[in-house]
Amino acid sequence: EVQLVESGGRVVQAGGSLRLSCAASGFSFADYAIAWLRQAPGKEREGISCSDSDGTTYYGDSAKDRFSVSRHNANNTADLQMDNLNPEDSGVYYCATRGWCPPTRWASGGMAHWGKGTQVTVST
Repeated sequence: EVQLVESGGRVVQAGGSLRLSCAASGFSFADYAIAWLRQAPGKEREGISCSDSDGTTYYGDSAKDRFSVSRHNANNTADLQMDNLNPEDSGVYYCATRGWCPPTRWASGGMAHWGKGTQVTVST
């Protein structure tokens, strides 16, 4: 059974940093792309990043320059480092897996499996 479990979400002050983790099991992690997405109340789901199995990573516009991702194939985990957070970054953050990251449409669907998400709240 494929499982993706996010962790690390909490309340953080604006300007602060947070590191989220995604623990994967039940599939060959190294062979698949890992994506991070977020969902804020009343807003459309937004793609944060997508990392191909070779490490090539694409970032959404809101994540560029502030967020960075890493994947650790040896222990089937992926991390999302978020810096200089602002209240607009609040939401539920999900990791998801897919076959690969289409460069121009990785955020628009095609995820095979999802985690249940972790809540990030950025306070003023």
